[in-house]
Amino acid sequence: MELKTILGYLKDKIILVTGATGFLAMVFLEKILRVQPNVEKVYLLVRAPDTNSAKDRMHNEIIGKALFKVLREKLGADFDNFISKKVVAVPGDVTFENLGVKDIKLREEMFNGVQIILNSAATTNFDERYDIALDVNTFGVLHLLSFAKKCLKLEMLLHISTAYVCGEREGLIPEDLSSFMDEKVKGTTKFNFQVQEKKVVEEKLNDLKAEGASEENIRSTMKDFGIERAKLYGWPNTYVFTKAMGEIFLENSKGNLPLVIIRPTVVTSTYKEPFPGWIQGFRTIDSVIAGYCKGKLTCLLADPMSVFDMGLKFVNKASGQYFEDIYVNYSRKLTLVMRLVELYKPYMLFKGIFDDSNSRELQKLTSECYIDAKEFNFDPKCIDWEDYIMNTHIPGLRKHVLV
Repeated sequence: MELKTILGYLKDKIILVTGATGFLAMVFLEKILRVQPNVEKVYLLVRAPDTNSAKDRMHNEIIGKALFKVLREKLGADFDNFISKKVVAVPGDVTFENLGVKDIKLREEMFNGVQIILNSAATTNFDERYDIALDVNTFGVLHLLSFAKKCLKLEMLLHISTAYVCGEREGLIPEDLSSFMDEKVKGTTKFNFQVQEKKVVEEKLNDLKAEGASEENIRSTMKDFGIERAKLYGWPNTYVFTKAMGEIFLENSKGNLPLVIIRPTVVTSTYKEPFPGWIQGFRTIDSVIAGYCKGKLTCLLADPMSVFDMGLKFVNKASGQYFEDIYVNYSRKLTLVMRLVELYKPYMLFKGIFDDSNSRELQKLTSECYIDAKEFNFDPKCIDWEDYIMNTHIPGLRKHVLV
């Protein structure tokens, strides 16, 4: 059997990336451009009112980041010209029909050319405002599906979700969660859920405005309302609830679309490529690490017998080593502690074990069928986790975020 190449597949491809200013989308873009410069084109959907604003955001918040320094050094003076030929900043927003792409000519160009879509658009705050989380994580998926179905050459719709759409289950958690999630929403169909949740959000916002609530009060109330609605349906927080609803919409409405769903657990800094330790903003676990190391968080509820995807036990050892010079006044902040305990409790006390059969099968097939499989290694067993946390992730957090 003739071995294929992943790089060969990516050659001449036209790709659309949503959530382009987010960490995962940015890492994806950098990898594609660095290893396969013969990719045809990458459209980056960027929230912006017009093309010039989208280009500015692309250069300031994506291409201008340190993540691209390896590619910049590799191409030298040709870097800017290369980017202008390969990457297109598209002003838009997944919360609108046609992803908010107003330029009709550009929209038709995308419909006729896009072969791969990476949907990384999401708000990942555990306690995001319910109206915002619904618009992006849930209803945004419907707009994406509608757009994808108009792409005549589409080969793959790759949707980034989260492993914790499973809720607070125990034991072995299968990768096919569609029946489980449908059951958890008690038979709610995609249509009446859509209508019902839009209605309760509108009513809540109207009530708050009628009361003359301040913007801060509205923000706080809608955050609490999201947690309330999530728990009503059986999920621990707004983020995983709205992501789960997005998956249900995908499963119920995908039709014949070639769909792949990826469910990361806790996303942290880069392991090796393009260099170790790059991170953008606080990832899921970093607010806990930084809170502890700044003296704002002195303890956190956890079960030492639980399997967790990141090594919190290493924070204690690393803090004095890496955060001594940014240490702030040591004081207990009960409100912060209790808020974090409430938000992280489902993960600190998580009793589930994720079935990764599909990932292991993909690793096997990749190594057997693709000659350049090592260039795209994704086997976590090769990682020394203590060394990674101590010598890569925490220093990266300090260098790229806590500056």
